[in-house]
Amino acid sequence: MPELPEVETIVRDLAPRVAGRTLHHPVLHKTDVLRGVSRARLLRALDGARVLALTRRAKHIVAELDTGERLVIQLRMTGSLQIHRPPLTLEQERYAVLAVALRARELLVFRDVRRLGTIQLLDDRAWAAYTSRIGDEPLDPAFTLERFRTALQGSKQAIKKVLMDQRKLAGVGNIYANEALFRARIDPSRAARRVDAASSARLYDAVRAVLTEAVTARGTTVRDYRTGTGQAGAFQFSLDVYGRAGEPCVQCGTPLVTTHAIDGRQTTLCWRCQGARPPGGRTRGR
Repeated sequence: MPELPEVETIVRDLAPRVAGRTLHHPVLHKTDVLRGVSRARLLRALDGARVLALTRRAKHIVAELDTGERLVIQLRMTGSLQIHRPPLTLEQERYAVLAVALRARELLVFRDVRRLGTIQLLDDRAWAAYTSRIGDEPLDPAFTLERFRTALQGSKQAIKKVLMDQRKLAGVGNIYANEALFRARIDPSRAARRVDAASSARLYDAVRAVLTEAVTARGTTVRDYRTGTGQAGAFQFSLDVYGRAGEPCVQCGTPLVTTHAIDGRQTTLCWRCQGARPPGGRTRGR
């Protein structure tokens, strides 16, 4: 699923070409992606609306319209948002969910192979309620170490699960939680409330560093993700643990291990560097 760096990359690619444009002739090919809005209302709201800004909130792409509403798109596993020149190829048209004309020879197209993504249309009141349920943006200058520690306080859940909880922290998913915890040398299964002051400071720095580097690299392409210009990201070449089960740790050479014990998600770690339970052995340094 595209996380903060991937969605940020898409928004940065598209914003200069979308902001200020008037939308015309919207076509919705599939309705199962709609949440809280009917097909008729969505198409009526988009046709003739001008995009004031294209931004990101957590893992969501947000188009602020001059009607006072916001078009909110979540890409999830296989979604993409790109500008194409009509006519669309058969491959592009096959998985198109929503297509909107920006000008005579440009279409903004939301494609989703498995249609796991979502589309919402929110007025100011609905948007305020929606965004209030999402946690702090980790790359926001206002996101301090103290605010990060507050998000961790009192939770009995595994620290990795807390990092991925969008109510606690916006935009961090499985890939970057794995990477940040490795850099901070923290066992992903450790209860968040048991992360001490020194460790939480390391993790705070690691989360921000990993996300910043991934944005610079234009995201991580493991399979489906493409940027707003249709290219693959490059951060997959810098991953220390994610997707590297059985390979040697970049720090100590110990073979990395993968578990699905934390919320059923793939967690790859170095048990030696991160003070975790070694395979078949006792807990170390927890």
